[in-house]
Amino acid sequence: MTAARRRFTQEFKDELCREVITTSKPIKDVATAYGVGPETLRNWLNKYREANGGTEVDLTVSERVRLKELEREVQELRAETAFLKKAKRLLRAGAAVVSKYEYIDSQKSEPTNRNSVVKMCLWLAVSTSGFYDWAVRPQSATSARREALIARIQHFFEESDGTYGYRRIHADLGAEQTECSPELVRQLMRQIGLVACQPRPFRITTEADAEAAANMPDLVKRDFTADRPGAKFVGDITYIHTWQGFIYLATVIDCYSKKVVGWSIADHMRTELVADALRNAAATTQIEPHAIWHSDRGSVYTSADFRLLVTGLGMRSSMGRTGVCWDNSMAESFFSMLKNERVYRTAYATKSQARSDVIRYIEGFYNSRRRHSALGYRRPNEVHYGYQQPALAA
Repeated sequence: MTAARRRFTQEFKDELCREVITTSKPIKDVATAYGVGPETLRNWLNKYREANGGTEVDLTVSERVRLKELEREVQELRAETAFLKKAKRLLRAGAAVVSKYEYIDSQKSEPTNRNSVVKMCLWLAVSTSGFYDWAVRPQSATSARREALIARIQHFFEESDGTYGYRRIHADLGAEQTECSPELVRQLMRQIGLVACQPRPFRITTEADAEAAANMPDLVKRDFTADRPGAKFVGDITYIHTWQGFIYLATVIDCYSKKVVGWSIADHMRTELVADALRNAAATTQIEPHAIWHSDRGSVYTSADFRLLVTGLGMRSSMGRTGVCWDNSMAESFFSMLKNERVYRTAYATKSQARSDVIRYIEGFYNSRRRHSALGYRRPNEVHYGYQQPALAA
């Protein structure tokens, strides 16, 4: 029995290297966020720097000292901003002091928390001595358990960037062997004011090449399941608004694991966009012989160049009906999720900012961390790479 081996495109490697260099984040933090090994990312970074002529600049001793001071100040401001973003429900008028104490206490016990109690009290405008007085008061076992549960619920909610409802948080709790009912999770989330972001309706933007599309069968028939990775794929395009104009995202999703195995981002909607996404998928995942490629009847998918690419990869083309979004609902659903959970909540000043954020959502959250209801609340990467190929008969 052998498990699938992960492969990465050069574009993905370069994006992670740019994030390390431009944000000064530790390599380990960036690697963990995207589900790759720190040593792997370090090797990519070394090659990236060699290819780009290095990134180090000679500085005087005083300049280096000043640079370190500025970096510390930036880290302090980032820590404060991140903390207050997580605790924003406690910043509203009338928030109970005890709720602030409980939150500080939960953060204090977090392994990833580097903020001191003094700083957290200052940021939430409560007394440090008052916190310690509250912390030593005796409490009942039930109260202690509820507080511990609330802390974990808060952690998973924040880890999902406010996108998880009670079912996914209950799945996270179950994964760490915390026993409780889904209803209790829902009750506690309501009690502390945690509400997952709500979906918005999407619009159909397909423009079909009627003559080419007429000959394309629908081999999927709205059955977006598969018995193994690499057997059935769906794809689509969406647009994302920035202050500099639109960027366009094309995706390729494996129906077995729901993983986005290929993506491409550009400032145009030409055939190269969808072709690059499919090529990236072929570079990172094994495509089975005669695998199904399913899309809507948009002109880029019905173009001669794209159909030639599909055929060259040994795949069979499949298309839903024009204007019937349910015939490609799996791809549409992913875009709805992306926009609801990330794009609609962010104002992108530049195309580059939007591009990086979308990649971070796909690779750093959706594929590696987001629990999928159709997978029994498992994660796409977990299912995709956990597939065991049957051993060949002796």
